[in-house]
Amino acid sequence: MIRNSHHIRRGAAALAAAAVGLGAALAPSAAAAPLPSVPVGALSYTVDVNKPGASPGYIYYTSGVSAAALVPGLGQALSNVPQAAPGNVVMDKSGREVWRYTPPKGQDVSNFRTQTYQGKRVLTWWQGSTVGGHGTGTDHIADEHGHVIETLSAGNGLNSDVHEFRLTPDGRALITAYREVDADLSAIGGPKNGKMYDTVASVVDVASKKVLFQWSAAQHVPLTDTTASTSSPGSAVYDPFHMNSIALDPQGNLVISMRDTSAVYDVDIHTGKIRWQLGGKHSTLALGPGVQFAFQHDAEFDGPDTIRLFNDNSSGQQTLGVSSVQWIHVDPAARRATLVRNQIHPSNLVAPAMGNAQGLPGGNTLVGWGMAPHISEFTPSGALVYDVALPMGTYRAYLEDWAPTK
Repeated sequence: MIRNSHHIRRGAAALAAAAVGLGAALAPSAAAAPLPSVPVGALSYTVDVNKPGASPGYIYYTSGVSAAALVPGLGQALSNVPQAAPGNVVMDKSGREVWRYTPPKGQDVSNFRTQTYQGKRVLTWWQGSTVGGHGTGTDHIADEHGHVIETLSAGNGLNSDVHEFRLTPDGRALITAYREVDADLSAIGGPKNGKMYDTVASVVDVASKKVLFQWSAAQHVPLTDTTASTSSPGSAVYDPFHMNSIALDPQGNLVISMRDTSAVYDVDIHTGKIRWQLGGKHSTLALGPGVQFAFQHDAEFDGPDTIRLFNDNSSGQQTLGVSSVQWIHVDPAARRATLVRNQIHPSNLVAPAMGNAQGLPGGNTLVGWGMAPHISEFTPSGALVYDVALPMGTYRAYLEDWAPTK
């Protein structure tokens, strides 16, 4: 008991020290902008709000240093802190852990969720190593007990990246991948003989492992569209695009979010042509009042003509405002985008990385606040009905009506 108490105190001290250091490390460049939220929160999963209007079910998220890895040196500093150990975690809404998967030593996990494969509900996640703000590893599909039944890569020699592994009803997988390429970076003030990460959207048939379609950001988006001012964290390789989500639009084309261009792209899944662009330096849709987002994550359709995205509004180096979830009505024919709703956290959280939003069956929305270590649930009117503080951030969070069994 004494030893456990010592570990808890040591973990608390390490987390507190990290919080102090990060307050300076993540300070925004603009004096008037809010500070990014420190990605170190409660010592354990701590429920702060749980009102009757909250949805029943179980929270899925990943623990670990994935968030800290974006800040050079922090991941190593927290490597021996128990709260920073990587794992796939399922909690009930009272804060009781009901299931956990711990990867082999030296590996990380992320993007843990439930999906449907071959008509059955499954657990999915990414597993591997985190390098320079992206991942090199493999995607996993497991049964309801957590037994792995399929593993998948992005194909054509590419490893799976941490950011996206989305299964479609017809047996395909949407996977992000990164590859280092030689590049002339002089147009954006870099070296003529430089190196950068191209980022790739890969569509793979799960059963056969056949690559059906791949889309390269470097081949379709001008380098000068980047809003990134530095290379990847902990890397000398420039990261001008940083794809972080892939979903399908109502016509079956790809909806691609790229953090480092602050834009969402609708890509023809047959030709690779960009059909329209939302946000960024050259938005093809006119942005109506309030449609302002930057460094966003998890862009997907929430209905036939509305996109829902997590607006980080901060990269850590640059902060434009508080983070939020935005619902944006898109009208490609009229070339117009209109704000439907903008949801912030009552504590004005600012997430300098990661984050997602999930539409729930009853109309509520679950929000994972990324590096701002909170998971929240809101009603359609914006009322906060559930809120939990985490020891560290989680890439994404989901609410499901079932939990794995051992």
